[in-house]
Amino acid sequence: MTDQTPGPLDQLAVLAEPIRRRLYEYVAAQSAAVDRDEAARALEIGRPLAAFHLDRLVERGLLEVEFHRRSGRTGPGAGRPAKFYRRAAEPQLEVSLPPRRYGLAAEIFAEGVERSGDPEAVESVLDAARSVGERLATAAGAAGAGAAAGRDGLVALLRGSGYEPVEDTDGVIRLRNCPFHALAQRHRQLTCSMNHALLASAAASVPGGGLMAEPRPTDGFCCVALVPSS
Repeated sequence: MTDQTPGPLDQLAVLAEPIRRRLYEYVAAQSAAVDRDEAARALEIGRPLAAFHLDRLVERGLLEVEFHRRSGRTGPGAGRPAKFYRRAAEPQLEVSLPPRRYGLAAEIFAEGVERSGDPEAVESVLDAARSVGERLATAAGAAGAGAAAGRDGLVALLRGSGYEPVEDTDGVIRLRNCPFHALAQRHRQLTCSMNHALLASAAASVPGGGLMAEPRPTDGFCCVALVPSS
């Protein structure tokens, strides 16, 4: 008997269907879970079609389901709980052919630095992160592009690096995704310090960006936020 458990390629293959991919992208971009009606309206498709594709994404582990009443009321007369969808926290998909284990290498490096107990080793990691942050800004065309690049250039850099930036009403850029999430679960202090150093350097390398990186751990977001420098 063959193993029927979906692998990473199976999970990614489900996104080949255009409507399903758009639904996944829409749900993933929302800060709160969405129901079938909202998803159908957003894509301008019928509710049954949206429900079908959303449930397929759940089957493949790309979305998660939760149930609650739209009104927030409880008890008799409150109505039946509605089905809501949000992006699955796990598993995270990383596919390469042939298989590569870069995440495992990163974990080995992090554990080696922590086991050494050498403050200079940690500082070397942070120095390297600062250099990479500057290179990212340069490669994205944000550094040295003049004040016209500014904030938009920095936000584009963050988006292209997988951070999924969103702006609060107070002008703070929060990051819905941490590209180093799995590593941070096992090596939080080192990983978050490295992430802060990288983002601080990238922000400082963008002229006119007007933002600086600060540690601001918040549930559901990266541990670093970009705040107005003024």
